[in-house]
Amino acid sequence: MDDLDTLLTFEQGVITAERPYDPTLKEDPITYYDIHDLIHSPLAEILVAEIDNQLVGCGYAKIKEAKPNRKHRQFAYLGFMYVIPHYRGKGINQAILTGLIQWTRLQGLHELRLEVYVGNGSALKAYTKAGFMPLVQEMRLDLSTVDDSM
Repeated sequence: MDDLDTLLTFEQGVITAERPYDPTLKEDPITYYDIHDLIHSPLAEILVAEIDNQLVGCGYAKIKEAKPNRKHRQFAYLGFMYVIPHYRGKGINQAILTGLIQWTRLQGLHELRLEVYVGNGSALKAYTKAGFMPLVQEMRLDLSTVDDSM
C-alpha cells in the first residue's frame, strides 16, 4: 500500500500508452484497475520492479474463472504491465512477466491470458517473444460512421 500513489501514476501511464489504439476510451480521468483490491486479493499477485529504491515497473496476474466450454476451469489474466519509459528495453518487463508466470504455476494453473491492442506492435512483439500466441481478435464497428445503405 505504500506504493499505491506510484502504482496509480503507472496506471495512467498504461492508459496514456493505450489511448491511441482505442477510440472508445472515455476522456480523462479514467481508471482501468482497482489497484487497492488487487493488492489485497488472494486471487491476484502484483509485482513491481525497483531500481535504486525507485519503482520502475509493475504487472499483475489474477485468477479468473474460465468459460464453461474451456478445457481449463481457471486461468490467470495478466495486466497492468508497465515500465517507466526511461527503463524500457532493459529486461524489466520480461522479469516481471517471468515472476508472474512463476506465481501462476504455483497456483496450479496452466493457462495465462492477456489482451493487447492489435496496433501495439511493440507489445505484440514482446508477448510473442515470451511465447504468447494470438487467439481471438475482437472487432468493432462504429455505427455513427456507417450509412444505412449497407
